[in-house]
Amino acid sequence: MSEALTLLLCNCPDPGTAERIGRMLVERRLAACVNLLAPSRSIYRWQGKIETAEETPLLVKTSQARVAEVEAAIRESHSYALPEILSLPASALPDYLAWVEAETLPENRLPDGL
Repeated sequence: MSEALTLLLCNCPDPGTAERIGRMLVERRLAACVNLLAPSRSIYRWQGKIETAEETPLLVKTSQARVAEVEAAIRESHSYALPEILSLPASALPDYLAWVEAETLPENRLPDGL
């Protein structure tokens, strides 16, 4: 039985950081795919002041079972004191869901040949 698909959104301070975090998540099998989106302008309140920043958004596709590990990996790798990590349940074609599940299996649970 397939696990639920989760889409995480995370803003990074620059494309280099986004690339580093995205690659790390896929290399560790915490995400099946990470999309780096075009830089965007964020407006937010931080420590009582209105701030603006150009950020690079990430879309992280993973299984629900790996969400806590993805969040921990982002927090340890991110330069922000409080990185934005939004976790949303998602639906997908059954074959895509199976692919995400297979690509996010921990190393010790991989079937022979993967």
